[in-house]
Amino acid sequence: MTDTILEMRGITKTFPGVKALENVNLKVRRGDIHAICGENGAGKSTLMKVLSGVYPFGSYDGDVRYEGNECRFHGIHDSEKVGIVIIHQELALVPMLSIAENMFLGNEQASAGVIDWNRTKRRASELLRKVGLREDPDTLITNIGTGKQQLVEIAKALAKDVKLLILDEPTASLSEKDSQALLDLLLEFKTQGLTSIMISHKLNEIKRIADRITVIRDGQSIETMDKADITEDRIVTSMVGRTLENRYPSRTPKIGETIFEVKNWSVYHPQHPERQVIKGINLHVKKGEVVGIAGLMGAGRTEFAMSVFGRSYGINVTGEVFLHGKPADTSTVHRAVASGLAYATEDRKVYGLNLIDHIKHNVTIANLPGVSKSGVIDDMDELKVANEYRRKTNIRSSSVYQITGNLSGGNQQKVVLSKWLFANPDVLILDEPTRGIDVGAKYEIYTIINRLAGEGKGILVISSEMPELLGICDRIYVLNEGRIVGELAGHEASQEKIMRAIVRGEEKAAS
Repeated sequence: MTDTILEMRGITKTFPGVKALENVNLKVRRGDIHAICGENGAGKSTLMKVLSGVYPFGSYDGDVRYEGNECRFHGIHDSEKVGIVIIHQELALVPMLSIAENMFLGNEQASAGVIDWNRTKRRASELLRKVGLREDPDTLITNIGTGKQQLVEIAKALAKDVKLLILDEPTASLSEKDSQALLDLLLEFKTQGLTSIMISHKLNEIKRIADRITVIRDGQSIETMDKADITEDRIVTSMVGRTLENRYPSRTPKIGETIFEVKNWSVYHPQHPERQVIKGINLHVKKGEVVGIAGLMGAGRTEFAMSVFGRSYGINVTGEVFLHGKPADTSTVHRAVASGLAYATEDRKVYGLNLIDHIKHNVTIANLPGVSKSGVIDDMDELKVANEYRRKTNIRSSSVYQITGNLSGGNQQKVVLSKWLFANPDVLILDEPTRGIDVGAKYEIYTIINRLAGEGKGILVISSEMPELLGICDRIYVLNEGRIVGELAGHEASQEKIMRAIVRGEEKAAS
């Protein structure tokens, strides 16, 4: 008989007006890596918050049994005491504290109320080595990359004598290299007997490391499958309740004249003025064309987009921007928008949305004159516009008065798109438009992109997912270390050709 470390039975969780979970069942075997899949808003994170005590006993119905005992956690400290540790998608690290301080925050290595810093740093070094880091424990969190921060979170969990590790979208913000390193670490922990639950949208990662998968849809557990039965098609069908014959909706391009052009664009780092981040980029986008920018993390893709859009990044910016063949002033965000340019940021939570405000205000914020008369906002007109774009982009919400921060990631992304669609740009730059959202929501985003291209807009897509660029783009630029090192027609492009262009670019830069 297989040893079961965790069993959740009949879990039901209700928020005002919404049933987030309904009779969900989950059984996790000791020593397994158990994946949980589902669309955004399906209830995955809610279930894990019930398990970890974020939602305390009494706020939900159902039973949680851990190591054979009934659990009645009233807070996260209760679950951590028995070895259940959750790492949320939004990392809970304090940027201006050191690695060691972060690792033992709330779990201080103290005697008689006085922190023993020698013991703290010694223990921190031991745990950092376990996760493959050689950083000095005194290094500030702000001075290490996202991939290393994720490993610090895991080391922090190990410091709490973790037996069941829960990871919520652990690779969502990581490069391919950092993602693989993290997955390898989880597999290594498995050999040491650690049980893990991983929430992820990345089906290739799940197939690689998961022993079992539970699929949740619309707040209900649909099925649990063993490793031998796992296929991407089966997961997708369970997640969305239908088959997705093609991950990328078909489109017949109708490409016109050049609508957007950037010439000899150069940008220097805002904190290190001697360092050139963008080095003489030339690119163009035609009417009705979807153009991709591929490249590894740190290639300069986001820096390029932000610098073009109102000089939002960098100093000593030089070069020219043309819209419809005429010079365009994009020196401020306001002027860039007025010129017909829009930029949907990769960080929707920080730069893309006002999370504490409702959908209606977020949709209209980039084009307030469009809902105003004599400088005064017409509330009914704004309501009409918000409802129209809610319908157009299929934002799933109770109404346009729902707080944006309470929406799933995919629906938040649709609000970002709605905001810029209402601004009616000629050129839309989409930076990681499907990051952290599920396959069903991705398909809807691709459909919106296709519709915009069909209306004659120029679309520039930045993505770390090469299959995504290959699936939706008519043409792809390859960026490496701030330079364009390749340009490929969509029908000729492949992951191998993109990587070859990057490697050739690195060789040229080194010579």
